[in-house]
Amino acid sequence: MRRSSLVVAVVVGAVAAAGIAIGSAGSSSVEGSPARQVHNRLLAQEAKAQFVHFLSHQVTPGQAARAPRAATSEAYYNWSGYADTSTKNGAFTKVSGSWKEPTVTCSAEDQILAAWVGIDGFSNATVEQIGVDAQCFEGQAFYYTWYEMFPAAPVVIGQTVAPGDSISASVSRSSTKYTLKITDSTHTANSGSTTATCKATTCLDTSAEWIAERPEYSSTGDVPLAHFGSWTLNNGAVTSGGKAGTISSYKPVEITMIDSTDTYDLSTPSALSGGNSFTMTWDNSY
Repeated sequence: MRRSSLVVAVVVGAVAAAGIAIGSAGSSSVEGSPARQVHNRLLAQEAKAQFVHFLSHQVTPGQAARAPRAATSEAYYNWSGYADTSTKNGAFTKVSGSWKEPTVTCSAEDQILAAWVGIDGFSNATVEQIGVDAQCFEGQAFYYTWYEMFPAAPVVIGQTVAPGDSISASVSRSSTKYTLKITDSTHTANSGSTTATCKATTCLDTSAEWIAERPEYSSTGDVPLAHFGSWTLNNGAVTSGGKAGTISSYKPVEITMIDSTDTYDLSTPSALSGGNSFTMTWDNSY
């Protein structure tokens, strides 16, 4: 994320007024002097306020590069991972996956990694998604579980995710009702489930995704991708036409994230292993 120019009191007040609860992020215990504890709590509040503020101002979901690489691979400016696709509306009814939350290495620059599973977004303007965001803010890392029915605003679920946590996430659909669920088996307070509705004419359900993302905003453009080393998605599963399968079952497209000049890669997925897992490697931030 890019640094907000608003003072923390204004941003936090605006987020609170919108009905979004604000609490501490990062580790569950804060060490140091009372002054340091207060500073860290305020920093966590400011980080979350910035996270919600800017994530609420995303534009279109995936940003395709100017030329596809091949029939089964694509280059995107802000997505990397895999997508299963269909030309039939209503094709996909469930997507799921699991992973160990990676550690992000932060510099002074504000950066972000969003790791998620979802339905839609690859070839249309909505996404029903859930996952974990790792945010570098003023040199510190903050981790959140969240969900989003894009273009509606995101909702933060938990703020005590830590590197190495065991995460599983899924989005399932029954008619126009979506159930978005995430489980943090290591720190259960970050787990949650919600339901939402979306008209069939709006949410087309023509793709399913397993994605590492750097969000793209109308005001600031693509956010620098946080240095995450590697991220391994396991147990990638999908249901289409009433039949359960793996990522490899339904026309998977491999997506590589590239820089804005179409010159070099930012993150690259491995080939699928067992049809249901892959490892994403960080290459560059922007």
